[in-house]
Amino acid sequence: MFLPKKLFLTKGVGRHREELTSFELALRNAGIAACNLVHVSSIFPAGCKLITRTAGLKHLSPGEVVFAVLAQNRTKEPHRLIAASVGLALPADRRQYGYLSEHHSFGQTDEEAGDYAEELAAEMLATTLDVDFDPDKSWDEKKEIYRISNKIVRTMNITQSAVGHKKGWWTTVISTAILLP
Repeated sequence: MFLPKKLFLTKGVGRHREELTSFELALRNAGIAACNLVHVSSIFPAGCKLITRTAGLKHLSPGEVVFAVLAQNRTKEPHRLIAASVGLALPADRRQYGYLSEHHSFGQTDEEAGDYAEELAAEMLATTLDVDFDPDKSWDEKKEIYRISNKIVRTMNITQSAVGHKKGWWTTVISTAILLP
């Protein structure tokens, strides 16, 4: 059994004539190209510690199998805005698990895509913790309800956006949460 003890967030962008190479360059930009990524769903393990990207990258070795919650998007359309975002919601009680969400979009800025991903993660956690909220309220109004409930301690996101290459090369964006032992 593998139960992650640490998690870090990273992001990257890559551009190239070849789609696969643009993805590779985005992984390099994020610092995780030398790892074998295994996509997992979106639970932040109970008791897991959120660490910095710099600290997290020190734990990785070339060829290592690494579990990741990965959001990615790509385009070959010149000047098209793309984004990939991972949202995170942590419970006040560290014995409780939290949530991560992946969001991939076209036409959204970093802030818009990031807020959306963060809101998704917070809503998933809020429903697990029985926090009463109106899903039709604005994200700012829901954040206040979550804060007042004292059940959700922190929400955040990591988002990478980019504009499609002017010559029609592939542009790839990734945002990811890397789970470590």
